[in-house]
Amino acid sequence: MTEKLNTKEEKLDIRAFNYGYQDDVDPHLEFFYKPRNLTFLVAFISGLVYIAMFVLKDDQVFNTKVGLWTAFSFLLVTGLLQFKDGPFIRPHPALWRIVMVFGVAYEMCLVIVLFQNKDHARQLFKFIDPTLGVPLPEKSYGDACELTWTNVWDQTDIFVLAHTFGWFAKALVLRDYWLCWVISVMFEVMEYTLQHQLPNFAECWWDHWIMDVLLANWLGIWFGMKTCEYFEMKHYSFRGIDEMHTVKEKLSRGMLQFTPHSWTKFEWGSAKTFKRYVSVIGLIVVVLMIELNAFYLKTLLWIPVSSRLNLWRLILVFFLCMPACRDYYQYITDPKCKRLGFHCWMLFAVTFTECLIILKFSPGEFTEPFPQSVIDFWTVFGSCFAIYTLWKFIIKPSFSSQKSKTE
Repeated sequence: MTEKLNTKEEKLDIRAFNYGYQDDVDPHLEFFYKPRNLTFLVAFISGLVYIAMFVLKDDQVFNTKVGLWTAFSFLLVTGLLQFKDGPFIRPHPALWRIVMVFGVAYEMCLVIVLFQNKDHARQLFKFIDPTLGVPLPEKSYGDACELTWTNVWDQTDIFVLAHTFGWFAKALVLRDYWLCWVISVMFEVMEYTLQHQLPNFAECWWDHWIMDVLLANWLGIWFGMKTCEYFEMKHYSFRGIDEMHTVKEKLSRGMLQFTPHSWTKFEWGSAKTFKRYVSVIGLIVVVLMIELNAFYLKTLLWIPVSSRLNLWRLILVFFLCMPACRDYYQYITDPKCKRLGFHCWMLFAVTFTECLIILKFSPGEFTEPFPQSVIDFWTVFGSCFAIYTLWKFIIKPSFSSQKSKTE
């Protein structure tokens, strides 16, 4: 005979155990957390039969597109039902499974592009948008560099807002002022380094350091970190809808479903240990790679700024980075965590596959050699970086050890 559950807490604990879900499942929302494997299977097979029998035509291009979308639908249903939950559970674990599905689909598309030659890859995008596959006009940002209101206004475009919003999103992902500022400055350094390959990187000095770093980037980082501080200090208490008595309270509880269930403050501690130091440096490199990949892919594959593909990639990368960064932080800070999270693993796979595409399609595109000033800068920077690393983690600990022995 099953023991009767008398308290709400006991019922919630049982639900969390049954669903593998660590949130308090409100009884009124329990329908959305029960497994629906057979229902989805029957619905998908029924849809497959309908499409195969009544939708397809004697048109190879149309049938191929329908087949690809149907295959993606199968991947979506499979991921929704079978993928494991990640570190985030709000507003629903299914949302983050769907993010992973789109990450897997994007990686599959990247692999297909990687196996094409450059011309075929460019023309492949015509199946998505017939206007693609033509050379890009480049806009120069470094022609008029006198610091006047006219020049500043001429250089102001949608990218100013994009910088601010982008750094707001990065602050939510990284949750660390110091790390955000380092990446912000390093990206401007990378623009100086690569402006001989990407003409739109050739900006005026005030565009780099005033409009980007000190205005747009700082504003985005500040708002992002203030949002992090709000979530960090917020008292999280989620009452069930049945405990609400007014429509306003019920609506407020519904909106709370789209806020974090809890908030973890990131303390990267890059100088604590050599492992932590290397891990944070690796994180900075990956973030810069993600940023630079967008510009190189756009240039090499002839995708204009106005194309929706750029926006879709940014949205996907943002939603993939949120749980991926949480996975990475857990992996490098928790001694009990021995396995890299799936979202982080997928983000690394996507980033390095994009890099492979860039490396494969770059020959013949960027013929101008690196300027001597760039080579000199990175030589000095690399030397200082190596000296600091040796001093911090080898020489200084050795001196400290010898001094303690003599005392």
